[in-house]
Amino acid sequence: MGRTGSSTDPPDGRERGRLRPEEGFVPPEPGVDVDDLIAEPYASVADARDRLAALEARFRNHDDRRAVFLTVYVAVTERVQERIEAGEFRDPAWVADYLVTFADYYRRALLAYERGNAEAVPDPWVLAFDTARRGRALVVQDALLGINAHVVHDLALAVHDVGVDPNRPAKHADHVAVNDVLRRLIDAEQRLLADHYAPGLTELDASAGRIDEALASLSLEEGREFAWHGAVARTDLRTSVADRAVRWLLEAVATGNGRAILAPNDSPLLARLRELESGA
Repeated sequence: MGRTGSSTDPPDGRERGRLRPEEGFVPPEPGVDVDDLIAEPYASVADARDRLAALEARFRNHDDRRAVFLTVYVAVTERVQERIEAGEFRDPAWVADYLVTFADYYRRALLAYERGNAEAVPDPWVLAFDTARRGRALVVQDALLGINAHVVHDLALAVHDVGVDPNRPAKHADHVAVNDVLRRLIDAEQRLLADHYAPGLTELDASAGRIDEALASLSLEEGREFAWHGAVARTDLRTSVADRAVRWLLEAVATGNGRAILAPNDSPLLARLRELESGA
């Protein structure tokens, strides 16, 4: 796969595919072997769902925190698949293609990361994968970093790939209809994260402010509408300059969001939140 970012270096002059070394995000040593689950493109929604679920289980069995995002992602994929099969979208074939193409962006980023091909991993995914592998962030941060990288960076590229035309209004309506699926899943996702990783998460959410708003702002209307406009811009402008600009913007915004999710990354408050999240 070619790199999802611009073919030119970003304005700060850093090496493409790597965050600045002083920020400390250096890919860790290889861990659990998942190549058999990610080497080939997804063939269908069911194939994506099954392999994502197997990947989640393998990461979780090895205490690899990259499982956290997948716990959320598998739940979303299953629910959208149910809605497709129930005929609740205007163009179910397009939504199925949309779902598989979107999942493949995650698969390709993870495959490049696992194989040490740093230049092919978008920066927001480097940030999400490295943070999860280190296991020092909050579970909520791991979930949000994955959601941010996938929605804010990948989704516009996937929607452009499957096409916003013909019948753009109907496709936009289906794109928006997925928001309802995500909105209804927020509480269920929180329970899954509490059950598997952070038993104190439910109490923490009630006492320190619900994470629902953070999840919604990244995965629902704002992030997804941003993605739609990015796909439309690439479709309508049809120039290499515009394409590079959109790609760079997606990566810059998603990387900035990721840094904000991790800030402050070392404080007494964060340590206390980690204790509460663990149920201590």
